[in-house]
Amino acid sequence: MTITLTRTQAPVVVDEEKCIADKGCTVCVDVCPLDLLAIDMVKNKAFMKFDECWYCMPCEQDCPTGAVHVNIPYLVR
Repeated sequence: MTITLTRTQAPVVVDEEKCIADKGCTVCVDVCPLDLLAIDMVKNKAFMKFDECWYCMPCEQDCPTGAVHVNIPYLVR
């Protein structure tokens, strides 16, 4: 299993400016069927902890602020 180290490796990117996890929101974490997203306890923002995304999109679709973006590879589209 690959652990994402940088933003460029992660298919799911969270805009920390828009993320409201610090206000108690955990929607993206709750809807991910693979449990790939988590809340960083230091920053209080969502992030992708493992690079095993299936590109199913509920994290992006259900985010109330539009902070989550799934980078779908060209060949999957």
